[in-house]
Amino acid sequence: MTILSEFLEFNEAFVNDKQYEKYATTKFPDKRIVILTCMDTRLTELLPKAMDLKNGDAKIIKSAGAVITHPFGGIMRSLILAVYQLQADEVYIIGHHDCGMSSIDTDIIMGNMVERGIDKNLFKTLKYSGIDLKDWLHGFSDVTESVKMSVEAVRNHPLMDNQVPVHGLVAHPDTGRLEVIVDGYKFHTENQGNIFPGK
Repeated sequence: MTILSEFLEFNEAFVNDKQYEKYATTKFPDKRIVILTCMDTRLTELLPKAMDLKNGDAKIIKSAGAVITHPFGGIMRSLILAVYQLQADEVYIIGHHDCGMSSIDTDIIMGNMVERGIDKNLFKTLKYSGIDLKDWLHGFSDVTESVKMSVEAVRNHPLMDNQVPVHGLVAHPDTGRLEVIVDGYKFHTENQGNIFPGK
């Protein structure tokens, strides 16, 4: 039995038994937040539990390392849409310790591509076209600095509402403990006056 067939077999029982009913919610986040976090498998259930989030509480966007690599890429687009269309009033960038993006060896990745059939001459073509594959695949060496950079990318984006607090946190992938790197409320209090009563 393939993994796909296992999924489909389970899914049929899930739907037939109406197990979906306990997850019923709307497309709008109840806590009015959007989270950008890493796609690390350790965070799939751990992070929402560590934040006391249930289905429907938050929009959650995942990418390798919770990194925003392009100001007009898909991740930034999703954050913008969450704020302007889907009622998110706050943004949370949550990286984590022991992230795979902090130990990426681009030479190994490119070697793996070649082993799987990618023509290595394509790397030269991409470079000639202005795409440095090593730079594009590169991760980061310090998760704290990476989170700060992503927070700044969102906060300073020309299309982002500057009244939206952008928080930066780092999670421990084993315990779920959160460390605040950037307090978005504090930033607004210090730079624009306290626009968040009670914060």
